[in-house]
Amino acid sequence: MISRSTDPLAANEHNSGEPAGFEFCKTDMHIKHTAWILVLSGLTLGQADPPPQPPKPAATASLPASSLSEGRIRELIRLSADKDLENDKKLRDYTYVERDEERKFDGKGNVKSTETKTYDVMEIYGEQVQKLIAKDDKPLSEKDAKKEDDKIQKLIDKRKNESEDGRKKRLAKEEKDREENRQFVREVADAYNFKFVGVETIDDRENYVIDGDPKPGYEPHLKQARILPKFRFRGWIDKDETEWKKLDIQCIDTVSYGWFIARLHKGSRIVLEQTRVNGEVWLPQHVNVKIDARFALLKEFNLGFDIAYRDYKKFRTDTKIIPLGEGAGKP
Repeated sequence: MISRSTDPLAANEHNSGEPAGFEFCKTDMHIKHTAWILVLSGLTLGQADPPPQPPKPAATASLPASSLSEGRIRELIRLSADKDLENDKKLRDYTYVERDEERKFDGKGNVKSTETKTYDVMEIYGEQVQKLIAKDDKPLSEKDAKKEDDKIQKLIDKRKNESEDGRKKRLAKEEKDREENRQFVREVADAYNFKFVGVETIDDRENYVIDGDPKPGYEPHLKQARILPKFRFRGWIDKDETEWKKLDIQCIDTVSYGWFIARLHKGSRIVLEQTRVNGEVWLPQHVNVKIDARFALLKEFNLGFDIAYRDYKKFRTDTKIIPLGEGAGKP
């Protein structure tokens, strides 16, 4: 749900002083895309050394009578990639609330400060945007709330006056980005050796539990996939709908970006979860990230994130966005 760079070598800094790819989970990103894009964007997780193997589920997974073959696992991952594309499209039919919590740590790993921002996420003329509604769990002041309204109004005016050709190009680019994400996830099926762990029940639904370890000597097909050999993961795939319920991604080797300026450290981790909404779509539920990205000669970023999504509401088919104030005086 973000504005993001998918090229791991494009880890330049934004004006805010945050590393490229920092503004994640902001507008239209599906949860599994979030995981891999965080990896590609140069974010690193965790500060403690991890166990040598992927973490075990909270509850012991039970092994069914007939386990999944590695070929079947690859097929499930490819199917889930296709479903991701459909979920991403359906996400545009929903508004929701996103709460981002950022924690900054000192050199000893103690929390120095915590900041939260809460957003209403909505669609305007085919584009999902955020409207800040609270800071540190307190509503915005009247002045700040007006600034947010003005930003939304500015976008409405821009899209309202957008040419048909401009709109087609914008939507075509978004569709291209979604397809590239799908192709990336499908390559995961080729880049890893898989092990079937068992079946685990989460939220009253059975999930296949699968471990993925980088395939030795694998040559990536996509430019973005060059980073895959540096990570292993454990995934939970819903048994009935072939949708990813949870991903736990772990960095197993140091990753360098941009002429070795930025480095990801071994032991980094991202944990993501998604949930079934309205019986028709799987959407982001929770993202937990700890970041310890050290940028040589620049700055040290030592951060943690906890992102929660809630209050999904589907647009009515007759819902339209109109400029602020246009409906004033009407019942």
